[in-house]
Amino acid sequence: MINSRTQVTEMIQSAKVSKSIKWCDVAEAIGQSKEWSTAACLGQMAMTKEQATTVGSIFGLSDEAIAWLQIAPYKGSLPTEVPTDPLIYRWYELVNVYGTTLKELIHEEFGDGIMSAIDFSMDLQRENDPKGDRVSVVMSGKFLPYKMY
Repeated sequence: MINSRTQVTEMIQSAKVSKSIKWCDVAEAIGQSKEWSTAACLGQMAMTKEQATTVGSIFGLSDEAIAWLQIAPYKGSLPTEVPTDPLIYRWYELVNVYGTTLKELIHEEFGDGIMSAIDFSMDLQRENDPKGDRVSVVMSGKFLPYKMY
């Protein structure tokens, strides 16, 4: 019996390692970006029945686990308020250092509002560089203005 979506995520991660599965291959199989597909497999997005069935087949999941993949998840998966994983911590640091700058520039350009993480896309690519390869992340979110009422 599965009691939480976290258990399904652990099953997926275990099968990914034991079967040497790549996220880009999962994405191709379900017809979504590698970024969205990875987030969905890690428990941050709900899948359609067809997507969940395909993922279940790839990772060898039970019908119960496949059902869990279709439930709207509780978003946010960090185990601590301040992340301790070095890679995730650097993103936290990035927001701490540049968050107010991003906020100011978005407000100056668009007005009072937010960048949506719901109507959102992301593209992560490797950039070859003679001084050391670079990580390129392009994020695009719909601007949602605050409304007066």
